Amino acid sequence: MKKLNWKIKGVKLPDDWKWLKRLDFYIIKKFLGTYVFAIALIISIAVVFDFNEKMDRFMSHEAPWNAIIFDYYLNFIPYFANLFSPLFVFIAVIFFTSKLAENSEIIAMFSTGMSFKRMLRPYMVSAAIIAIVTFFLGSYVIPQGSVTRINFEDKYYKPRKNNTARNIQLEVDSGVIAYIERFEDFTKTGYRFSLDKFKDKQLVSHLTARSITYDTASVHKWIIKDYMIREMDGMKESITKGDRIDSTLFMEPADFLITKNQQEMMTNPQLSEYITRQRQRGFANIKEFEIEYHKRIAMSFASFILTLIGVSLSSKKTKGGMGLHLGIGLGLSFSYILFQTIASTFAVNGNVPPVIAVWIPNILYAFIAFYLYQKAPK
Repeated sequence: MKKLNWKIKGVKLPDDWKWLKRLDFYIIKKFLGTYVFAIALIISIAVVFDFNEKMDRFMSHEAPWNAIIFDYYLNFIPYFANLFSPLFVFIAVIFFTSKLAENSEIIAMFSTGMSFKRMLRPYMVSAAIIAIVTFFLGSYVIPQGSVTRINFEDKYYKPRKNNTARNIQLEVDSGVIAYIERFEDFTKTGYRFSLDKFKDKQLVSHLTARSITYDTASVHKWIIKDYMIREMDGMKESITKGDRIDSTLFMEPADFLITKNQQEMMTNPQLSEYITRQRQRGFANIKEFEIEYHKRIAMSFASFILTLIGVSLSSKKTKGGMGLHLGIGLGLSFSYILFQTIASTFAVNGNVPPVIAVWIPNILYAFIAFYLYQKAPK
């Protein structure tokens, strides 16, 4: 292989400092190519099964073909590809590295003096590319596509949106608590509304109303009907009644009409803003949103851990061949996805903080990766 003369300000670098060589680009090309091929193969099968399952519903609701293709499946494919990215990483690493080991190419690399650590370099570069792409897709691109996909499912497959909410209580401003007994989305109207204002932990104003309607033409504007306001000032109390009053309240129907998997339709900045706002208002049901926010980071970081496990497992030539490596790799990848789901359930139903629950699988598998790295052929 022809050596390149790498220099920085006239200083020649040692061979080990040369960042990427022709062999590295070969491994990166094969790794990413196998990864994309695995995604294309498995997603193609998933699309066929999904369409076969939902075809009757689509036809009975008269879903147009352009909506099925562009609104649903064009957003279905990246969503599921990103969801099972750890599985594809494992398959790509084990399949390609097992072939290298089977053809004695890894032995040839080691015979030239290349260390196992140096051989990992192109794998880690590939894992970094996958991590950046999956994080960008999962945090910004896929959430926008999920809005279109879920709206399509609501219209042509099965409704998922909540049209009503009950017993809504949240802090709309500092010391101001709003309560709505029942809210209907199709009329944007809430019934049996109350608004309490506190000052120094003392109730100074109490508003009750028969109904409250959200004005869709303005932001945060609400129309309060048949209201009564009690204002307390020490021992004094005054009562005001009226038929209608327009008020600005820092809340929207989306704050309490939470759709199933709504967190998947938010980009990272939207998720962060939503979590902060709901936490300030005292809204308790935000764990799923926190899990989604931290999971996007953890899933991207998992590419490095799973790549290291895959290379350490498959870099040794064995009598069982590629089948044994693939079997172990698939078992580990499925167990990772399963364990991540279980850890998320602990956060939702238990007292485990979401950030810890999401990172537990990565921490556990990082120890497994370190152990396999120590046992890998050097």
